[in-house]
Amino acid sequence: MPIQLNHTIVWSSDPTKSARFLAEILGRPEPTRFGHFHVVELDNGVSLDFAHAEGPIRTQHYAFLIGESDFDLILRRIVDRGLAYWADPGRRDPGRINHNDGGRGVYFPDPDGHSLEVITRPYGSAGS
Repeated sequence: MPIQLNHTIVWSSDPTKSARFLAEILGRPEPTRFGHFHVVELDNGVSLDFAHAEGPIRTQHYAFLIGESDFDLILRRIVDRGLAYWADPGRRDPGRINHNDGGRGVYFPDPDGHSLEVITRPYGSAGS
């Protein structure tokens, strides 16, 4: 059997709020419950399972490979919510997107400050 990522836990101060935020931004179905987790399912069988964290949240980075038409919809949702966004992970290029590898990408925060990224081309795919 091939090795595949199945799920990962996303620590959150408010799992309901954070899971709904991600599902809404990405245009995913409403999160489901599995035990104490709020689960956001992705198209490739991977889920992000939001769980409550006590104390400070350590910022993580989550990147999503999406289609070109999805990029426009997601960027519109980011702008409509008045979220800050950047073309780079260091947050030095605000209010802009990048065109890495001939695609488009953008970084934005979730409610707990996790760094979310959507890209339309995998890194290193230029010329492919």
